[in-house]
Amino acid sequence: MAKAPVLTPQAEDFPRWYQDVVAKAELADNGPVRGTMVIRPYGYAIWEQMQAEVDRRIKAAGAKNAYFPLFIPESYLTREAEHVEGFSPELAVVTHAGGKDLDEPVVVRPTSETVIGEFMAKWVQSYRDLPLLLNQWANVVRWELRPRVFLRTSEFLWQEGHTAHVSEDDGRAYAERILHDVYEGFMRDVLALPVVVGRKTKKERFAGATNTMTCEAMMGDGKALQMGTSHELGQNFAKAFDIAYLDAEGTQQLAWTTSWGVSTRMVGGLIMGHGDDAGLRVPPALAPVQVVVLAVRDDDAVVERCRALAAELTDAGLRVELDVRVETSMGRRATDWELKGVPVRLELGPRDLAEGVVTVARRISGTKDATPLDGIVAGVRAALDEGQATLLAEAIERRDAHTAEVSTIAEAAEAAATGWARIAWSALGTDGEGELAQQGVTVRCLVMPDGSLPRTDDDPDAVAIVARAY
Repeated sequence: MAKAPVLTPQAEDFPRWYQDVVAKAELADNGPVRGTMVIRPYGYAIWEQMQAEVDRRIKAAGAKNAYFPLFIPESYLTREAEHVEGFSPELAVVTHAGGKDLDEPVVVRPTSETVIGEFMAKWVQSYRDLPLLLNQWANVVRWELRPRVFLRTSEFLWQEGHTAHVSEDDGRAYAERILHDVYEGFMRDVLALPVVVGRKTKKERFAGATNTMTCEAMMGDGKALQMGTSHELGQNFAKAFDIAYLDAEGTQQLAWTTSWGVSTRMVGGLIMGHGDDAGLRVPPALAPVQVVVLAVRDDDAVVERCRALAAELTDAGLRVELDVRVETSMGRRATDWELKGVPVRLELGPRDLAEGVVTVARRISGTKDATPLDGIVAGVRAALDEGQATLLAEAIERRDAHTAEVSTIAEAAEAAATGWARIAWSALGTDGEGELAQQGVTVRCLVMPDGSLPRTDDDPDAVAIVARAY
């Protein structure tokens, strides 16, 4: 009797495959309240790696971390009408606490523009206080009607940056710096996902923003996933919260603000962007475990050499795990590590030890070979570098192969059944955007022919990226 596959094949049922990976790679479980999730240790280790790298890049861009309250007075949100209208269906509101009704309801943080705006107004007095560059790592709550672990949950983890500037140009330049240097750079160089960076249409813009810029990635089934956004808020929140400063001439001016964020949704993007029918494939630059060292047999000499090998690799700066659970079959352990997507497995048995070699199994390419134990560090580094480059190259090839150049709305809808479409925005327009939306297809972003960002919502040369999306 043939052995049943560990995972549902992607080609058979991609959403089911995704759920299988989340469960069997021990990434997360559904929480006890509908729409919430429990992130398991391995899933959280991946998030911690993402968090550490993004945090490093944010700090290099000059922002400093702070923390603001989870509970926000309801009146704060009503000060910016477009903002509260945009979030109203998703808000969780507390009306009763401490055994009594509250004098004013409080909103569980959906995003923090309002509460941070309140304190920016308090902290900013002079042009010398600007730019004010803040970031916080936090949880937020947006009541999700159609939850899916990592992709859309009622509570999720993220970072949200909030800044205030002396001018519109300064604010725009910083929002674009975050978009490119922090988000796009991280997604390309660490996640190995070649995101398309563009401008959201007015319909898709963040509530209260004057401009929303996005990073869009193609998943394994050809759908798009919004991986991160950066917003110019103009002076909308500055007006609502009186974020004002005295300029060099002593004249009071309103500040210009931005906000930007990425979330645990990136874990979902990692799964769907690189996974295969054997499970996860984690880019070596991101992997919390880059190398796992497995003892094939319960042999004292083998186990001792595996421990020494793991220590040697760790001392070389690699992230290593030792697996000497010899009471569990080698086949089961190898399958488990494949599911988790660890880039390199080193398998050592008595015969390998006698011959002075170790079996190197590369998760990304699927190849295995015997490599001399002497010089193994250099060999492992080469395998990790090769794997990182391979994932990026495969993702670029898939995106390009499944992106069609079209000229009509009908062709755009047809192309979106299996991938993305590029169509002149002048040929689509807001009417065409609405027509596509009725078919479950959205304009993911607008780009210029050379890949740069359009400067206006209606740039006559802009190209619309059209797709079905998560």
